[in-house]
Amino acid sequence: MWKLNWTELGIDWDRLKDVLTYDASQPMIFSSGFFLLLFLGFSLIYLILQKKTTARLLFVTLFSYYFYYKSSGFYFFLLGIVTVSDFLLARRMELTVQPWKRKLLVVCSLCINLGLLCYFKYTNFFYEMLAPLWHGQFEPLDIFLPVGISFFTFQSLSYTIDVYRRDLKPLTNLLDYAFYVSFFPQLVAGPIVRARDFIPQIRQPLFVSSEMFGQGIFFIVSGLFKKAVISDYISVNFVERIFDNPGLYSGLENLFGVYGYALQIYCDFSGYSDMAIGIALLLGFRFPLNFDSPYKSDSVTDFWHRWHISLSSWLRDYLYISLGGNRKGKIRTYINLILTMLLGGLWHGASWNFVVWGGLHGVALALHKFFRNLLGRPKQYRSRGIRKFFAVVLTFHFVCFCWIFFRNSTFEASVTMIRQIFTAFHPELLEQLLTGYWKVFALMGVGFLLHFCPDSWQNACSRGMVRMPLVAQALIMIALIYLVIQVKSSDIQPFIYFQF
Repeated sequence: MWKLNWTELGIDWDRLKDVLTYDASQPMIFSSGFFLLLFLGFSLIYLILQKKTTARLLFVTLFSYYFYYKSSGFYFFLLGIVTVSDFLLARRMELTVQPWKRKLLVVCSLCINLGLLCYFKYTNFFYEMLAPLWHGQFEPLDIFLPVGISFFTFQSLSYTIDVYRRDLKPLTNLLDYAFYVSFFPQLVAGPIVRARDFIPQIRQPLFVSSEMFGQGIFFIVSGLFKKAVISDYISVNFVERIFDNPGLYSGLENLFGVYGYALQIYCDFSGYSDMAIGIALLLGFRFPLNFDSPYKSDSVTDFWHRWHISLSSWLRDYLYISLGGNRKGKIRTYINLILTMLLGGLWHGASWNFVVWGGLHGVALALHKFFRNLLGRPKQYRSRGIRKFFAVVLTFHFVCFCWIFFRNSTFEASVTMIRQIFTAFHPELLEQLLTGYWKVFALMGVGFLLHFCPDSWQNACSRGMVRMPLVAQALIMIALIYLVIQVKSSDIQPFIYFQF
């Protein structure tokens, strides 16, 4: 009897095991070739299960857990803890009448989610801060930071808080909730999708219109170009060099490094969000827009209406309003804004640099609100003409100044960079700098040009992609993948927001 000899097929089982199991140095990301191949296989099974809703939800949930396993190893059990606990707490909350018991249940949800977040993300931060009090020597604990823990804990918290506020009816099916929390396109780096927006879509019949498919391809192409072509290239070939040793470079080089980072982080994070939105569209789900040309903002307030919209709206609805919002007088409003942004900065990372970054934005938001009230301008007020131009330039440079603290690993490095910009500028190096890094600056020019182009141009491109035949869409995708391979100077870089 003939027996199949797997060895003769040339299958390298050790290599296959390495590819399929978790590797801390190569987390699963949308812009990797492995994800592309895996997604093709996933899509085939997804289509087969098109009319079997429960089986399809279970399949996607299991795939999402595998996706998270490939990003953080066996820490995927944290996702299960958050899912089961918040599902049960929300169910119990719905059956509870007494206000104090309902409050106790939502506090339990807060303790579980924030407890996990604080342990994995902030233990060493607080340990280092408190160590001098008992004259102890600080030695960092070996605590792994699971990818995306800040995102899925905040997403799950929004569900329990909405149920507590009676803004949302809790789900009765654990699978539906597990699907919502773990849905892989937004699992590890957002956008933070609200339950009220997503849950109604879960049990809807699967339908992907030609418009949704075309928009999905457009978002994926746009995101992949921003991430793998622009962000990765300028990061590896210029930005990292400047920020690693700002004292070795002139103020001019540091300034261009800051401009480069402003573009890098935008292309990196909005690129991921675009790909997440695009993949979700291909699967029949709609996510809210997470970025809206933030560097076109004419004020810091406008910036936070355009940057990381899902986080800024989360902070507004669940933190700022909980602190009292603008309901307790002007002074308290300004304090609430600053506190919200300080905590928002800390959400990004366990470092005083992030606290400074958040504090600067908080103070700027408070000052903007103060002067807007002083001048009697309504919230809808927008500057026009030359005034708008200077407002955009000023806002952009304030945001760039704040990025210095966000990007540098230490406060001292941030101070060094600022000092170099203001005391050792050396404009005579401009020609040499442009000549030496002309490819980087060409890509930066393309990136900023695409960012500042009118919204109507972007909408026209999206509509054009929708109208294209499938073959043309496939050719564009292939051409982009080829371009990514050509410009890639090293392994594709992990997304910046994976660390948050």
